[in-house]
Amino acid sequence: MSAAQRREQLITIGRQLFAERGFDATSIEEVAARAKVSKPVVYEHFGGKEGLYAVVVDREVRSLLDRVGGALTAGHPRALLEQAALALLDYIEEETNGFRVLTREAPAMSATGNFSSVLNDVAHRVEHILGAEFKTRGYDPKLAELYSQALVGMVGLVGRWWLDVRKPRKTMVAAHMVNLAWNGLSHLEAKPLLETRRAR
Repeated sequence: MSAAQRREQLITIGRQLFAERGFDATSIEEVAARAKVSKPVVYEHFGGKEGLYAVVVDREVRSLLDRVGGALTAGHPRALLEQAALALLDYIEEETNGFRVLTREAPAMSATGNFSSVLNDVAHRVEHILGAEFKTRGYDPKLAELYSQALVGMVGLVGRWWLDVRKPRKTMVAAHMVNLAWNGLSHLEAKPLLETRRAR
């Protein structure tokens, strides 16, 4: 096995173990044992468990962001919302181990690569789309960030739930998320107030 092939093998094994057990419960000894190599081989490639974890997470973050970014091709906001929801659900379905790695707790020293930071990156992409739509419709574009966080957070949390239950089917989950988001968004008030706090 070449050095590049060995590295890929170790990344694949690490990804599976981090998905199954999380960072803390995974050991270099187990990675080495599954790869049928000595621990120094793993250290040589990654410097330690943190290095292997960082490579695995970086790949998953890029994969998810590429999927979501590549899916956002339609011009209509509702279609964009559908595409984003389906892209995330496709990723969960096809790359379950990768999604599990992202949704598990990251090690304390890791500031990025956790599910929250990934959702934040996706929300920033959505924010630009919403900002343009808000401007066109006469809403304050400064609020696009708030709405993008709310929409992406909804899709992300539903995705975490669907990861384990897998019911109803993916397209139905996406349709219901879009139904909630779109039918709420289609009747936005320019200056909403809480009903319980309105002046009497």
